[in-house]
Amino acid sequence: MSVSMTQPTQSPLPAEISDGWLIQWCERGWLPDSLVRLGMRALMRQRLQAEHAGDGERRTEALERLLVELRSSPIAIETQAANTQHYEVPGDFFHAHLGPRLKYSCCLYPHGDESLEQAEIAMLERYAERAQLADGQRILDLGCGWGSLSLWLAERYPNAQIVALSNSGGQRAFIETRIAERGLHNLRVVTANIVDFAFEDEGNAARGDASVLLADGFDRILSIEMFEHMKNYGLLLAKVARWLRDDGKLFVHIFAHPTLAYHFEVHDGSDWMSRYFFTGGTMPSESLFLHFQDDLRVARQWWVDGTHYERTANQWLASLDAAREHVMPMLVTTYGARDAAVWFQRWRMFYMAVAELFGYARGKEWGVAHYLFDKPVHKHDKQHKLGKQGPVSSAVLGAVLGDLSNSASSAS
Repeated sequence: MSVSMTQPTQSPLPAEISDGWLIQWCERGWLPDSLVRLGMRALMRQRLQAEHAGDGERRTEALERLLVELRSSPIAIETQAANTQHYEVPGDFFHAHLGPRLKYSCCLYPHGDESLEQAEIAMLERYAERAQLADGQRILDLGCGWGSLSLWLAERYPNAQIVALSNSGGQRAFIETRIAERGLHNLRVVTANIVDFAFEDEGNAARGDASVLLADGFDRILSIEMFEHMKNYGLLLAKVARWLRDDGKLFVHIFAHPTLAYHFEVHDGSDWMSRYFFTGGTMPSESLFLHFQDDLRVARQWWVDGTHYERTANQWLASLDAAREHVMPMLVTTYGARDAAVWFQRWRMFYMAVAELFGYARGKEWGVAHYLFDKPVHKHDKQHKLGKQGPVSSAVLGAVLGDLSNSASSAS
């Protein structure tokens, strides 16, 4: 879930909309988890009905309306809300209950009995295989979260040049600390909002020599659970295409539904997930990106059964429960003493909701989709201008990364 916690803001609700007594009881821990999960499954059945899961004609009409809305939207909305809801909580909060790689997205369980640590590595290795990664490539981690993928790439491919892009200053500081601890010299972190950021804009140089980092384009761009926070995929993919070499590829990991695509919106008190954890988000359908292929083409796609995310979230929940005494002071600092216990339960409910959503119908409704994009053939004949001063050589980029790493080492 690539999206960073100062004091959290709540999505504004009309005066007549508020959490009902049942949700309030859940948030105060007055109901057993089994009953909470039962209620969540009931809401998921309602969602399937509301999105016309059993009516192909109405489902297609709804998709056409959604496509019109997405194409008329900016790249993303509510970006600050998404950042606040997930990532400005201290990194130590996630460090206390995620796996050792801090992978805040679906992990992979090839045999079904893997530990969280093993499942993290299994999914990272699957990315490398499907994205066709190789040492020596120039790779962008778009929406890098806590650096699980970026750091793993920098360690696995020592001759590669890795750039991690995040809109969270807290994440950048966290990753740069890990870079220094591990003595890495091939990873650089850039803080920016994807909506208005452009590597090729010389005005961004103050935010990390951005135009130099772009050089003559990336060989690979990987994005893990960030596209769910976007809206106008046409604009997004056009921007990403400009950052790729002509023979470059984009790999995307998103959660999705096989046939349904919809906005995460707050209509009433039952839209708990949209209000507290996914404001401005989108649930893509498996085929949604096929409608946005002007600048990048879907060359290959895969489906990951929802039970993998169910296991991931249940392991997060078990680890969070085990770490309660350790994380409560962090939540007091973030949310205040009065609300810390409620927010601990909200985080528990969030992980329960993720587990129940992806485990619904034995993982056959919601799941995870992987896509490999490349540039259409006709795009290869066009030279995309990457900056007013022209492309920067890989040698210059390597020198910049080396100087930055040496500066970081000296500062530490």
